[in-house]
Amino acid sequence: MKYFQIIFINAVVTILIILAFFFLTKEKSTKVQNVSSVLIQKQNKDNFKIVSADQKVQAQQGIANSRQTIITETVKKVSPAVVGITVKEVRQIAYRTPFGDDPFFRRFFGDQVFNKEFTGLGSGAIISPDGYILTNDHVAGSADEITVTLSDGKHYPAKRIGTDITTDICLLKIDAKDLPYIPFGNSDDILIGEWVIALGNPFGLFEISDKASVTVGVISATGMNLTPVDNRYYLEMIQTDASINQGNSGGPLVNSIGQLIGMNTLIFTAQGSSGNVGIGFAIPVNKLQKVIKELKENGVFERNFWTGLRIHSIDEGIAKYYKLDDTKGVIITDIVKNSPASKAGLQVGDIIREVDGSKINNYETLKGVLQNYKTGETITLTVLRNNEYINIKMNLERRP
Repeated sequence: MKYFQIIFINAVVTILIILAFFFLTKEKSTKVQNVSSVLIQKQNKDNFKIVSADQKVQAQQGIANSRQTIITETVKKVSPAVVGITVKEVRQIAYRTPFGDDPFFRRFFGDQVFNKEFTGLGSGAIISPDGYILTNDHVAGSADEITVTLSDGKHYPAKRIGTDITTDICLLKIDAKDLPYIPFGNSDDILIGEWVIALGNPFGLFEISDKASVTVGVISATGMNLTPVDNRYYLEMIQTDASINQGNSGGPLVNSIGQLIGMNTLIFTAQGSSGNVGIGFAIPVNKLQKVIKELKENGVFERNFWTGLRIHSIDEGIAKYYKLDDTKGVIITDIVKNSPASKAGLQVGDIIREVDGSKINNYETLKGVLQNYKTGETITLTVLRNNEYINIKMNLERRP
């Protein structure tokens, strides 16, 4: 009997030990789970979460895709066709003798002249796979030596095919083939407010990295007529807030799908400032194409035509006499006999308001607009005669 009691007691003790171990283990596990839950909740509260390796890769890919915008894709596409241009030009510099304005010494010595070499930097755009490059006349129009740097770091001597100071357009060519180039767009289709990209070589940075610099902005205005500068007429210009800095001249202005819509040319600077203040101007591509065609074929853009018109800007007195609402336009004061104007049927007293849709504000505007045409072309003048607007066609005949 005593033997069975001992066995029973041992069995009970064993069962109790097992139960105690089971409950202790479960409590510890529950505590660990509770701690983990607290940690995870805190992480969620702080906007953190635990992800798997696959989820991490997917997240990184999503970030990369979100950065690949239409702008970055366009920059990647057109950047190889942007070039840096280095020019050297020898100019004659005159200086007076140490004796200044003394008549005796000036009679024998006069002004001294010496040659000095100047170096300049600019930008350009490849517009064909066989090496034609577009830039400004004020960049390379009078240079003695022109070197073009491509985006791959290669340097090429460039030949000037033709240049036109009036429109500030210059066409170069390098001896290379199968080059990346920027296709032409249509500047008549430009939308105010659309995104544009200005590329170029500001401050010569292209020479450091062999890569074009990029600025982004929008089209602020079109059809801007600016004051002539050094016999260069800037009419129907594109205005943008994309930064155009020193050295950007001649670089491309492209739309968001990589089409050339203009050539970066001018910036507006505030008085006392030499930098960009958010107003840049580009020559529209439709004008570029017209001039390029002539430069490529003839080396010059011929304007040896005449009109036979004598005109005067409208002032307050003329506006009052003709009962005009404003002073825009020019009035014809005389017409040469047997001239293109005479043959077209224009009359003294006619007020010219438009030429082929381009508004004429004054004499300078008309003079500038006519620079867009070459000998033999026909233009349509919108004139005010007897309080009525009429359209008159006139042929630009070669000057006799």
